[in-house]
Amino acid sequence: MVKRVHVAAAVIRRADGHILLAKRADQQHQGGLWEFPGGKVEAGESVSTALHRELQEELGIAVTAARPLIKVQHDYPDKQVLLDVWEVSGFTGEPHGAEGQPLAWVSPRQLPDYDFPAANQPIVRAARLPAQYLITPDELERKALLQGIQTAVANGVRLIQLRAPNMYSPEYRDLAVDVVGLCAGKAQLMLKGPLEWLGDFPAAGWHLTAEQLRKYADKGRPFPAERWLAASCHNAEELALARQMGVDFVTLSPLQPTQSHPEAVPLGWDAAAQLIDGLNLPVYLLGGVGAGDTERAWQLGAQGVAGIRAFWPSL
Repeated sequence: MVKRVHVAAAVIRRADGHILLAKRADQQHQGGLWEFPGGKVEAGESVSTALHRELQEELGIAVTAARPLIKVQHDYPDKQVLLDVWEVSGFTGEPHGAEGQPLAWVSPRQLPDYDFPAANQPIVRAARLPAQYLITPDELERKALLQGIQTAVANGVRLIQLRAPNMYSPEYRDLAVDVVGLCAGKAQLMLKGPLEWLGDFPAAGWHLTAEQLRKYADKGRPFPAERWLAASCHNAEELALARQMGVDFVTLSPLQPTQSHPEAVPLGWDAAAQLIDGLNLPVYLLGGVGAGDTERAWQLGAQGVAGIRAFWPSL
């Protein structure tokens, strides 16, 4: 019988944004690879208790601030693991390899350069993504739109989708050129549009519509893993296609009634939680949510929340 192991793992983030990695001993399962520190949840133990205990034992630190980040279920040939991953943003003590394991502080951008066990790949994505995803409004004049994006980036927004109500519009292409410049080195820009445009915007990620997802999912990723790929999903079928295609993250909508799509039937929090469970992908909840819902989204297993009006800066 295949062994099922429940593990509490931590993305430990220092004040400068760097993340702590530990190297697995050669004789361990998945030995010689890097991992996010943690260990097994004992029978009758909560994940939070296990996390505090393991980080004290392994690293000599006491956790003072932590919250759920992502759950990952992964089947190896010899064992099944459930990784309950929390983001640790506060701790006391200086981390050291109490069991002799090498440690490294790594910037989020450097994470893809390290070799992790397969089960850790969704954690790498979640660790690199922020908790909020700004989607631009579509009724603004060009000048106001550019000004708003500039303000949002200055305010610390790190993930922006340039919404494209008219997918094949040449105006959108021209606008995208300017927005790429505003985001360069400061925020990850996600564009929408026909895949024929991919080569023109190498620095941008791509956010697929549900229609594009249905059309292209069986062809796999349209570009290498170094570039961000996302998709808009509304149900279990589309989420399954997103996994099949190998996207990095998804939006799940509409969570609640929205002004932009008043006719759409909202999922509600409970149904969203069920859809996220076992998905192994960072999920942004979208539709009728704002920054104040981020905490609730985390408790459900989501990466965070996405929004148009909720995150657009008042100029």
